[in-house]
Amino acid sequence: MGKHGSTGRKSPGSMPADVDSFRFTLNGAAIDVRGVDPHTTVLAFLRSRGLTGTKEGCGEGECGACALAVVTRDHAGRPRYESVNSCLLLVGQAAGRELVSVEGIADGESLHPVQAAMVEMGGSQCGYCTPGFVVSMFAEYYRPDRTGYDPESIAGNLCRCTGYRPIRDAMRALPVLADGGVSNDRHATCLAKGSTKLESVSVLANGRAFHRPTKLAELWPLLTAHPKALLVGGGTDVVVEMNQRHRREETIIALDGLPELRTFSRTDASLDIGAGVPLREIEERLHGTFPLFDQVLPLFSSRLIRSRATLGGNIANASPIGDSPPVLLALDASVVLASAKGERTVPLEQFFTGYRRTVLAPGEIVLRVHVPLPHPKHGRFYKVSKRVLDDISTVAGAFAVDTDAAGRVTSARFAFGGVAATPVRLAEAERAVVGAPWSEATADRAAVLAEAAVKPMDDHRGSANYRRAMVRELLSKFGRETAEGGA
Repeated sequence: MGKHGSTGRKSPGSMPADVDSFRFTLNGAAIDVRGVDPHTTVLAFLRSRGLTGTKEGCGEGECGACALAVVTRDHAGRPRYESVNSCLLLVGQAAGRELVSVEGIADGESLHPVQAAMVEMGGSQCGYCTPGFVVSMFAEYYRPDRTGYDPESIAGNLCRCTGYRPIRDAMRALPVLADGGVSNDRHATCLAKGSTKLESVSVLANGRAFHRPTKLAELWPLLTAHPKALLVGGGTDVVVEMNQRHRREETIIALDGLPELRTFSRTDASLDIGAGVPLREIEERLHGTFPLFDQVLPLFSSRLIRSRATLGGNIANASPIGDSPPVLLALDASVVLASAKGERTVPLEQFFTGYRRTVLAPGEIVLRVHVPLPHPKHGRFYKVSKRVLDDISTVAGAFAVDTDAAGRVTSARFAFGGVAATPVRLAEAERAVVGAPWSEATADRAAVLAEAAVKPMDDHRGSANYRRAMVRELLSKFGRETAEGGA
């Protein structure tokens, strides 16, 4: 691993020999990590070293008390600080990266403008959430082309005593950096250097192995040698299981260093998104040009989560209440799967085979998602949950309808999550509207069929009867919002 600790040479397509150390940069200083269990999060690692400004709150990525800034690049290739949940970032995934914790923000005894604004505006009381807010505000402070502030930048940080007005006031008080602050700001100077190219990591500690390949040619031998390895992308789901359920595996393989999973292309005929592209990047690339994604992504947890969570992970997770599968089903998407044997394309509606089960074969991963274009004429996503934002779906519905010049339906796709063991399309309801005028009455007739077709279960988020009612109501709502007239 070169500067990350490997002393052996590696041949093309191979991983370095197992060692017990690697390195990352924290607050401007190189940190050598030795003998640390691969399941250790960056949060736990920092706190074990006495850096307790980064707080441990929920362990699920919901409170933001553990926020940490990572140097990365935006979709245009510009370097930036990105705030992430350190409780969901494995320490091995930090290898080769530049990190900034709350202890590294001030310049000696001089407060950073973000910290000074929080003090002046009274943005802190008990102080437990304050470091996380400061880190998220710090990342926003240096956002390229910032002219004001984006409220979403602190949407994943929770405060239980101050209230958000003084924190918002502190954000509003931040000056805009005319020259990016390069002339007199060490953080901006550091940022201008850009992020480093990640190197392959392969470590063995406490009898457990962690691997982070940086090309697919390195991944395939690992999957062959470790067929039961846990694959980790953004870590926003599986690391929660490590934190809350003490999940432990002999081998972890991180996929966040694979450039082949970070591809993005759009033509008049299709949209192709790499399985490892973070949701935040998708949000930025498609903003204002792809209505269904514009509707679903702001409801997909918080910005802190979207900075790490990936589309491929949300699909491969195969949760019946995942937010992206209904949208992708409504868009008639396919998934491109890859293994050492090659690639194959599977329609998304054939990808899910049961509760948390998919057609993925051993040694196979989701490579990218393929969405045919153009975007449907009428498309909507609705999410029913106990909170409007940052919550798990009880029922989610995504709908797409195209019509001809006479206003009659030429194609329809109605997809739901939370009403079966897998995300589903309701084929009978779709067929019932094709050829009919797209009207409220047509949608209502389809809604009755849709309600009868689902067989949801009761759980703590909602009863089966409630879920069936929501299926009917969401489809009728779609008709009311998009009807073109007719009977």
